Amino acid sequence: MNAGTEEQQKHWSAAKLFCSEMVSKAADLAVQIHGGMGYMRGTVVERCFRDARLFRIYEGTSEIQKLIIGRALLKDVK
Repeated sequence: MNAGTEEQQKHWSAAKLFCSEMVSKAADLAVQIHGGMGYMRGTVVERCFRDARLFRIYEGTSEIQKLIIGRALLKDVK
């Protein structure tokens, strides 16, 4: 699959970073709202919490996405 231009890659990385961070914040908040029940295996909240953690790792960690975005922004400045 074609990775696209550097400009497209910067936008894809920004979208992936934003979405994975927001789903993590939402899942963390859901666990906080539900308290101890939020960690119980088999609940919807627990499943969302586990999935949210996976989204931050899948297809490049959030840290890698930040590096891609930063590298692209520095090239734009030059």
